Order: sequence, then C-alpha cells, then structure tokens
Amino acid sequence: MKILFWGTPAYAVPSLDALVAAGHPVVGVVTQPDRRRGRGKALQPSPVKARSLALGLPVFTPERIRREPACQAELAVLGADLYVVVAFGQILPPEVLAQPPLGCWNGHGSLLPRWRGAGPIQWSLLEGDAETGVGIMAMEQGLDTGPVLLERRLPIGLLENAEQLGQRLSQLTAELLIESLPLIEAAGTGPEAQRLQRLGVRTQSEAGMTYARMLTKDDLQIDWASSALTLHRQVMGLYPGAVSQWRGKRLKLLATEPLVHRLRDQLSEAGAALCDRWSQPPTTDQRPALLQTDPSQAGMTEAPKTQSGTPDLASEMVPGSVLAVEQGVGLVIATGGCPVLLRGAQLEGKAPAAGQSLLQQLGAQPGDRFGD
Repeated sequence: MKILFWGTPAYAVPSLDALVAAGHPVVGVVTQPDRRRGRGKALQPSPVKARSLALGLPVFTPERIRREPACQAELAVLGADLYVVVAFGQILPPEVLAQPPLGCWNGHGSLLPRWRGAGPIQWSLLEGDAETGVGIMAMEQGLDTGPVLLERRLPIGLLENAEQLGQRLSQLTAELLIESLPLIEAAGTGPEAQRLQRLGVRTQSEAGMTYARMLTKDDLQIDWASSALTLHRQVMGLYPGAVSQWRGKRLKLLATEPLVHRLRDQLSEAGAALCDRWSQPPTTDQRPALLQTDPSQAGMTEAPKTQSGTPDLASEMVPGSVLAVEQGVGLVIATGGCPVLLRGAQLEGKAPAAGQSLLQQLGAQPGDRFGD
C-alpha cells in the first residue's frame, strides 16, 4: 500500500520508521513548518521532517492545510492508498479526509474517549490515571471522535514522567499501526460505512469523554500548598516544564517522589525509607504523625527543634519549606499535605542536577523556602 504520513514531534518518528521498515512505500510526509527553537531562536525542522529528509522522502510543510487548496491538490496527486496520522498538530479538512480510498487513520496516545485532544500523555499523568494506551482510529471531522480499530493498554508508573511514558507509547503506536495495515487493506475500498463495518470498529461512546486541553504557562507554576501527590503529578506530567522559584531564580523541577504512606511500595528505595520517617499511616491527628521522625539517623539534616526537642511546626510545616537535606538523595520539602522528595531540578543558568549535585547547586538548609 502507498502511504502518505502525517506527523510532527519525536513521538511520531518510530511510526514513520516502522512503516518504512515494513516495506510500505511512503509517497510523502506532511509535517509542521520549521519553528524557532532554542536559545538562539534559530529555525529548526520538526523531528519528523529531519527523519524524513534522512530517509530521502518528499516533505510537505503547510502552515494551515485547511487553508491551502494548492497543497491539498499536490497531496492528492501522490495517489496514496491511505493516510496515516500520528501527532500531526493540525485538523485535517473534509477535502483531505476524502482523498485516500482506504481512509485516514490516526495513531492516538490515549484510551479513547479518555483524553481526546492535543496533550493526552500529559493529562493522563496530571490526573493520576492508573493506565493509558494507544488506539488506531478512523479519522472523521470531529476531534478524535472516530471509531477505534485496535487498542492496547499500558500501566502508568508512579515515578514515570511524560517523556518516559511518551517513549513507551510511541513504540506501541508504531507496533499497532503495522498490525492494523493488513486489516485495513483486507477490508478493501468502497463507501466508508461499509469499510468500517467490515473492519468491526468500536464506535466511541460520549460517556467518560475527557478533553486534553492545551497547557498554559499558569499550568507550569508549582503551588507548594497543594498535596504532595498533586504536586508530584504536575512535575511528572509537565516534564520538563514545572517551575518554582529558588532565591529569586527560576527553578525547573525534574524529579520528585510523594512521601505518601499508601504509595510507599511504588517509591524508590531511598524514597520508601524517607516515607517511613516523614509520612506515617493516617491517625486522628495527621500532623503529629507526619512529624514522628528519628533525628538520630545518619545522613539527614533536619529542621530546627523547639526547646522540648520536637520539630517546630511553625517553621517546619509551611508549604515550600525545606524539612530535611538528605545527603546523596535530595531535599524533603513541605507541601499542603505529606512532604515531597525533590530529587532532580534545573536552576536558571545551570545544567540539570540530581542527588548530591542538586544539593551542592542549591545549597539549601532546613527552614529555607521554595516559591515566591
């Protein structure tokens, strides 16, 4: 089958490679125009364009495909049997959807109708979904509303960030696309309704539908008064974009662990040990339970104590304040609930740092505060 591929980010590259490796003639690639990126703001091609040029494939870069009938006509002349779309970034108009005789098929990174829209991976993490997946969907004029041909599920790890999850989902999308092509070919051409009936697609229900809206700068700002789990989901879901302030400089948060006792088994070894110290099982009075720590354990510097020897609530539990400096690991920081462990971050003007390098870069002490 002759295929016209539509895609833009790195997420789509494995699917393009899989189509080429499977021997399907890719007659062209449609991607977003070059954009200015990086410190120098130089024009740079999309990852899909860069890969397409390396493969020697014809590339088309419409600014808005729905407003460019000349480009639409160019694509129609290519005579592709079907169009494959993976994270292209524009809505295809009806004139384009009607071109290929075997239809337009989208590899989407969620379990539809959960998270229709542009940021399904980020929102699955932000909302704490236990699982996600990918689907191969027949495209129609609505936004990710088409019937689903194939679907695969993946569990989401508590410590998995958007980049890591995206890499897993992109590989799964590529595999599922290759699995779907023989089915699409066997169903043959003809009226769309008949083709889809022969394929036995699943019509999406509107029940349980959610929309993955575009993220804004406000979404990136950390609120230390939120719960540890909410804050952690923000860091993982927006990776590497969640930001706070440290001594007047911008700080990107790159890796955290919520020290929540019920999540202990999903934490790292170091995180689980800290969870035992800073987040005991809930009691009738949660705050004293959070503060039942053993200051004698080695390798940990803790917040100031009162004259009675107990942690000082006023100085210690303010959201954003440093509770402890854990050598070689990171910082224990107060939130609106249980503490959170900050393991990796990038201070403005510095390289990303983790563990002991992070502690040296920030120079934090118990009682110091993050945020404005």
